[in-house]
Amino acid sequence: MNVPPIAAPAPSRNAGAEKGAPMIARQPIVDAGHQVVGYELFDRSQAQGDHTAASDVSLVFNALSHVGDEDLFGKLFLFVNCTHASLAGGHLDLVNPERVVLEIPAVEHASSQDIEHRLPILAQLRQRGFRLAFGQFVLEPAYALWRPLASFVKLDLSLLANSQLKEVIKAARRSTDAALIAEKVETAEQYDRVSSLGVQLFQGYWFAKPTLVKTRLVSPSQAHIIQLINLVRNQASTDEIEDVLKKDAGLAFNLLRLINSAGFGYAREVTSFRQAVMLLGLKKLFRWAALLLTATKSSADQATIGNMAVVRGRLMELLATEVMTPEDADNAFVVGIFSLLDVMLGVPMAQAVEMLALPPTVMEVLIHQTGPYAPLLDLASACELGDEGRFNAACQALKLTSQQANWAHLQALAWADQMVTQA
Repeated sequence: MNVPPIAAPAPSRNAGAEKGAPMIARQPIVDAGHQVVGYELFDRSQAQGDHTAASDVSLVFNALSHVGDEDLFGKLFLFVNCTHASLAGGHLDLVNPERVVLEIPAVEHASSQDIEHRLPILAQLRQRGFRLAFGQFVLEPAYALWRPLASFVKLDLSLLANSQLKEVIKAARRSTDAALIAEKVETAEQYDRVSSLGVQLFQGYWFAKPTLVKTRLVSPSQAHIIQLINLVRNQASTDEIEDVLKKDAGLAFNLLRLINSAGFGYAREVTSFRQAVMLLGLKKLFRWAALLLTATKSSADQATIGNMAVVRGRLMELLATEVMTPEDADNAFVVGIFSLLDVMLGVPMAQAVEMLALPPTVMEVLIHQTGPYAPLLDLASACELGDEGRFNAACQALKLTSQQANWAHLQALAWADQMVTQA
């Protein structure tokens, strides 16, 4: 006698990605041939003038965690405004410094001793591989010690009279090897003037206004983030940390998204949670989790969908161990936990999985519902919907009894509930 599947509520396709995502804008920096060489990022969520250490950290973290059609940390230079307070922030440990330019401000009302006091941290950032950009203030005598660290000097045309340009550019070339960027170029006349004086890089409204980047966030459970932070602080084993990641689809997605972004800088794709944890290390994992906690806003709909994804993953993993290899069982879990990613992000599945590095067999079932894991996903879906016909067909395809499938489903539900109570 067949035992009918245990039905669960179906996920709402209107849940989508989190609203209230940060408003990240970017403006191109171009060369003399009008080719884009880099972008400067701005946080438009902040009121103008509210540039703080906290907003610096938030901007970089949200750019790293950005869920969209492109990786904000690509092959071009990325210019990021900084405050001196944010330069020692652990968020910079998460960034591949090779393509990042940190825009360093002047020290307001500071003595030469205060300026010299900041030199070691600037030198350390340069040594780590970050490029540093300074405003024209760096040409002042008080900042002479900073000049050898400059990769770029930005000349603000809104602050320089035409009569000053030639002398300022001469002074810059005489005292630094940095490339010069003319910023706030708003007319063809300004462009012609500074380019005739030898400036090769440009930024301003005459080329392009800042444009908003459509950002999305996937919010994991704050309880799971706290659990992860506590495990890392107690130097828990990789197995224990991996278990937390397997409990929360949003947490798992964010980690794989981060470690495979160009901003992080790994040459090879990372496809497993264990590999991600081992490559990241406890120190960076802690900093990432702490930043994620401050950026996370979770809705009830997202929590429900995330829980369903965890149940699917665990159910498929348990069933796979009956009929497949241990590696296949791991992949089956990944299929399940990311099978509702389109709902979580509010985009088609094909677009959602492009943001992650996943094995071809996993991609196949998520996008096309074919391949070796398709019957497992079909069975998980049938259990949620209480669809007896699909349930029996999937059991037959997998050569499992209905009792085996239902028992695994009950175990998966209990496991997911246990994770919530433990978090």
